[in-house]
Amino acid sequence: MTLNEAVERQKEPLLQTLCESIRIRSVQQPAQEGAPYGPGVQQCLEHALAAARALGFATVDLDHQMGWCEYGTGDEMIAVLGHLDVVPEGNGWSFDPFGGIVQEGKVFGRGSMDDKGPTMAALYALAALRDSGLPLRRRIRLLFGTNEETGSADMKYYKAHGGEMPVMGFTPDGEYPVINGEKGIITVDYTTRYTQSGPVQLASITGGTAHNIVPAAARAEIVCPAEQRAELMQLAAGERISCTETDRGFTLQAAGVSAHGATPEIGINAIGLLAMALDKLPLSAEAAARIHFIAETIGLDTTGAKLGIALQDEASGALSFNLGTIEGDAEGFTVRINYRYPVTFTYDDCAPACTRAFAEAGFAMGNESHKACLYMPEDCALVKTLLGVYAQETGLPAKAKSIGGGTYAKAIPNVVAFGPIFPGDEVREHKPDEFIEVDKLMKNMHIYAQALYQLAK
Repeated sequence: MTLNEAVERQKEPLLQTLCESIRIRSVQQPAQEGAPYGPGVQQCLEHALAAARALGFATVDLDHQMGWCEYGTGDEMIAVLGHLDVVPEGNGWSFDPFGGIVQEGKVFGRGSMDDKGPTMAALYALAALRDSGLPLRRRIRLLFGTNEETGSADMKYYKAHGGEMPVMGFTPDGEYPVINGEKGIITVDYTTRYTQSGPVQLASITGGTAHNIVPAAARAEIVCPAEQRAELMQLAAGERISCTETDRGFTLQAAGVSAHGATPEIGINAIGLLAMALDKLPLSAEAAARIHFIAETIGLDTTGAKLGIALQDEASGALSFNLGTIEGDAEGFTVRINYRYPVTFTYDDCAPACTRAFAEAGFAMGNESHKACLYMPEDCALVKTLLGVYAQETGLPAKAKSIGGGTYAKAIPNVVAFGPIFPGDEVREHKPDEFIEVDKLMKNMHIYAQALYQLAK
């Protein structure tokens, strides 16, 4: 039996198992005994392991944190890293988000694309590879993750408790042809405090909803004498800035354009707009200095140039900088920024300079998180093999790409993102009416079966 024939035989079992998995609401909930990410996630893990055992694979449940199935022998291991947890369903669905139905050539439901569909395609691709009888020199391990959507604590547990690292592998939780580069991501808070005196004072400031979203709105309240209001409002108002008189003074509203923090250049930052408007006002000295720093050093810039961190490389392009949120009152404010540095650089190439610039302007660093970049050259064995498989199976051009976002590939070493989204496809994950086409699910299974063979032979 050829590998392609073996894959086609798995179509109906794959669809049945996928629909069963979708019907389990595997959204993270409070931990329970034997269910660290909630009962729904644990039930979905047990279902996946049962499906793997039914196919004849050995399985492991690692303390209910995550699990895996394995096939083959050999000292070296190839990994596929998928995940079974999903984001909440949200509103706007035309049907039951956990119905798991096949209709008009599509599998509908939360997780169909992200990431139950691709994970189950990998499971049945592994079964097809075994049934083909093709000889392998490496083991293949399919890891069933359970916490990708809310922090990847599952894989941190795996690594901390002796989980074997693969020599090569992929996660079916990204895009084709291959994502070989993912920028490093730094999210950090900076806080400043000040005293105010004088007739014109900043009473409050707020803007943004999340660190990784370009803020679409920002607002500030100014306290000032009645006789100055008209003049100051005229001074501050401008394109995308509106002013409204209040009993104590006036408010400023900035209207930006939202975008993902990975591509801030396609948005317009409302906090930057607001800071530049406030910078025109005769605020108290300390408050004025802090606002001037935000307006002058950041403003609408998305490269970090005036912070001294405008890094760039050929593989992944320029550093992207997003001023995500601001929150403050008459005594100070906190900003949360999210920036993503190019794949051939490190944390030390940008973070110290950024913190130094803020410190010199009177800000103290607060919470900080860092996800290091991921980069595998296009000519390395893993990327070359996956690109070759993609080209062979699709007949399409195969060139690796780098992204500003992050995928599950960062959870363990020697892994890159490989599918399931084809070039030109609509991005449907995390949206209402999520689905995956049956023919593309099958195309993924063919690609994954061939990739596993080429990596493990």
